[in-house]
Amino acid sequence: MVIETARLRLRPYTGDDLDALHRLFTDPGVRRYLLDDEVVGRDFVEHEIKETRALFEKQGFGQFAIRFKDEDDVIGFCGYRFFHDPPERHLLYGLAPAYWGRGIAAEAARAMIRFGFEACGFDEVIAAADPPNTASFRVMQKAGMTFQKRVDVDGLDTIYYTISREDFLADDAFYRIA
Repeated sequence: MVIETARLRLRPYTGDDLDALHRLFTDPGVRRYLLDDEVVGRDFVEHEIKETRALFEKQGFGQFAIRFKDEDDVIGFCGYRFFHDPPERHLLYGLAPAYWGRGIAAEAARAMIRFGFEACGFDEVIAAADPPNTASFRVMQKAGMTFQKRVDVDGLDTIYYTISREDFLADDAFYRIA
């Protein structure tokens, strides 16, 4: 399965993505908020790839590698992953810093929200971030999400944004699942 947007091609993680995802997850700008600044090893990334592949097999969704349509390099990721106990499905995304500020994360997030509602039958999409991660809040807002709540989650101040199926309006931006 591949999701295409005007500029992007998103496809589920494969084993071939290991090196690119490891570089991405260990980039200081990416891991600052995503992994609470922890430097992760290749085994962590291998586990993430296996987990998302299993999630696709069981539930039809997971994490997608982001590429430009005409290029093969992985520049980021976007998709769904479970967090917390009880498990809560969240939209998660990240881009290599060289691609920040170009609307790429919002384009990928919007495509993933549409995928969640149209292909997966979700009633709601949830995303969350640490308060200092203002860029992530801008992505959520550009993707059509609105502030839901600010709460303490496992000792961390966390801000939630959501969008419901009723509030989602598909626009005329190019979007295709192949």
